[in-house]
Amino acid sequence: MDTGEGTAQMESTDTVETLEAHTCWSLMRSVPIGRLAVIVDGHPEIFPINVVVDRGSVVFRTGEGTKAQAAMSDAPVAIEADGFDPETGRAWSVVVKGRAHTITDVEAVIDSADLPLEPWQAGRKDRFIRVRADEVTGRRFPVADASVWRTPASGGTRAAME
Repeated sequence: MDTGEGTAQMESTDTVETLEAHTCWSLMRSVPIGRLAVIVDGHPEIFPINVVVDRGSVVFRTGEGTKAQAAMSDAPVAIEADGFDPETGRAWSVVVKGRAHTITDVEAVIDSADLPLEPWQAGRKDRFIRVRADEVTGRRFPVADASVWRTPASGGTRAAME
């Protein structure tokens, strides 16, 4: 497991900052939504989920179905979240990789029900799943001005978007 020791490392002079684990966890705590990456029938699938950081892990709530079945398989999962700080003009992305476990202990389920975890989608969400981190990584970087991507053809007439 990444312990977060040491200082942040710059991959490139002032472009991409590799984040320490404690910074990654802090950023994960700042957002209510992430994406769960799992393997379904041998193929990658990504699901939006409401997340909360709890005791060095990420917890989400779901009902029975493809997402829960895939998360509970023997394959590792990943949870990704990102954000943008308008004051600094920098974006960040954090990935937590690990194994998912259904929370079944009665006391742990009661504790999980008290977490600020409120799914956006209605319906039964009786299952609390905890992803214990084997690896936590993150990056922070300046968002490029849109003009960086413009070419001489950028101002031309385009076909209608469909």
